[in-house]
Amino acid sequence: LLQVIELHDCFAPNELITYEAIGLCDVGKGGSIVDRGDNTYGGKWVINPSGGLISKGHPIGATGVAQVVELSNQLRGKCGKRQVPNCKIAMQHNIGMQPFEIPFDLTES
Repeated sequence: LLQVIELHDCFAPNELITYEAIGLCDVGKGGSIVDRGDNTYGGKWVINPSGGLISKGHPIGATGVAQVVELSNQLRGKCGKRQVPNCKIAMQHNIGMQPFEIPFDLTES
């Protein structure tokens, strides 16, 4: 069962659009995930426990690496206050420079 997701939220609406694009909800229903609290601790998934790109910055070319580091630390139980309890399955979603280039990783500890 997927527990934690780091996704490309370069702009606020992109997070909601990505919820729909990766199948977390139906098209047009991204906001309902937030309304129900399904995107945070205690919900269905913890999305962007690192704070996301808007929070921590968006260094072109390094965002995906930062996401993978966060998720690796989550799977190892080394995230302190950000730690998702009993994290076993994590997903990383990013958007590349080329049109339609979307790196995606699903990892299990």
